[in-house]
Amino acid sequence: MPKINHKIKIFNTLTQEKDLIKPIKGKKINLFVCGPTVYDYSHLGHARNYVIFDAFVKYLRFCGFKVTYLQNITDVDDKIIARAREKGVSSKDLAVAFEKEYLADMKSIGITSVSKYARATAHVKEIINQVERLIKKGFAYELKDDGIYFDIGRFPDYGKLSGRTAIEAEDAVSRIDYSRNKKNRGDFCLWKISSNENEPSWDSPFGKGRPGWHVEDTAITEKFFGPQYDIHGAGRDLIFPHHEAEISQMEAVSGKSPMAKYWMHVGFLTINGQKMSKSLKNFITLKDFLRRYSEKYLRYFIIRNLWRSPVDYSESTMIEVKSSLSRIEEFLRRVNEIKKRAKTVKSTGALKLVQKAKADFYSELDDDFNTPKAFAVLFDLIKDINKFIDENNLSKKEAAEVFKLFQEIDKIFSMIDFKIIQKSIPASVKKLVQLREKYRKEQSWKKSDEVRLQIEKHGYVVDDTKDGPVIRVM
Repeated sequence: MPKINHKIKIFNTLTQEKDLIKPIKGKKINLFVCGPTVYDYSHLGHARNYVIFDAFVKYLRFCGFKVTYLQNITDVDDKIIARAREKGVSSKDLAVAFEKEYLADMKSIGITSVSKYARATAHVKEIINQVERLIKKGFAYELKDDGIYFDIGRFPDYGKLSGRTAIEAEDAVSRIDYSRNKKNRGDFCLWKISSNENEPSWDSPFGKGRPGWHVEDTAITEKFFGPQYDIHGAGRDLIFPHHEAEISQMEAVSGKSPMAKYWMHVGFLTINGQKMSKSLKNFITLKDFLRRYSEKYLRYFIIRNLWRSPVDYSESTMIEVKSSLSRIEEFLRRVNEIKKRAKTVKSTGALKLVQKAKADFYSELDDDFNTPKAFAVLFDLIKDINKFIDENNLSKKEAAEVFKLFQEIDKIFSMIDFKIIQKSIPASVKKLVQLREKYRKEQSWKKSDEVRLQIEKHGYVVDDTKDGPVIRVM
């Protein structure tokens, strides 16, 4: 098939436009995504963010970019301390336990693209160094027995990402910036002085304490990427104040702008039209979800929606997801059977449809990673190729190209179980299908139905087509 020249555009929160991705250094992309605060189990909202970036990074690599995907892990925080106190354990032990749970959850949903996970507590030296430089440059000040705060009044560009300087309802607010003695209402904490010897703390030139929430990210990205890098990603709730704080810190201390060229913010996930909340009893952890559904269903549910649009989860949506994914898998079973046949038919033009679909599919992904439009292309191809199959006009070569295209696509999205699709149907089941077909031809409908039930007990169903019975997994 002809090689596709990828020119990828992505909606950039900073410019409010779809910008062509032009890495700072050739084909090398440095990408940072805000990771979890490890005090509880991962939920569907986490899954949406990390599946989106997993697929996006895999696509960038597929297109020839060398991507370093860095993700932080917040393992010191007020929320961790409060939860540890509730459970009667140390905050360190709690964070270690939930970090393991988080990494296990990510593995369970096929997240394999992250190059490096960086813990906040492993970079306290870099955090202290960044705070010291901010103080020296006049961007930070001390509140006695409280901590070190960033002075947003000294940074005129504060608010340039979000277009505002005040907190709104959906923001994920900073956890340790509520002091009444701040110079400006929006000033945020860089270093919190310890008030309790049982809380985690480190020695520093400004007193024994712990990092603020925002500064860990910039200290980590500066260490691995320097003061400027290509892409920063997270959920929409972190635009303000978290990302405004990151920009302020890094650009103030380095004197370079922008900190990140492209900002990607994933849309909100709701449950039956409501924000996910334990108080509403609609809080769905990944573990709970995976007890009911395959990780393939989760990935497809997330991927089929535009990454920056809101998405709603419901049981009716999952029925639709299961049906759509089954349609893809059943189509691939039909194609795989033709690919394996001893005899074949002459090519009749299906290859051109496959080539066009491939070009159109990747064209949609290149335009703001538009997965809904890309998958619409695939379903049109399925419809067209099914006509060729129904008319016995698909050659082995054409079937092989169709199958190859879907395998190529799934290396990016990881949502199709090719092992089941390519699994050989047991000889005993094939014999039952032949027996059922014999009864059908004899119009022995009762016997035919009895054999059908036996086939279903083995986990298979039979579709009757004009070219004979087609066996598929239930």
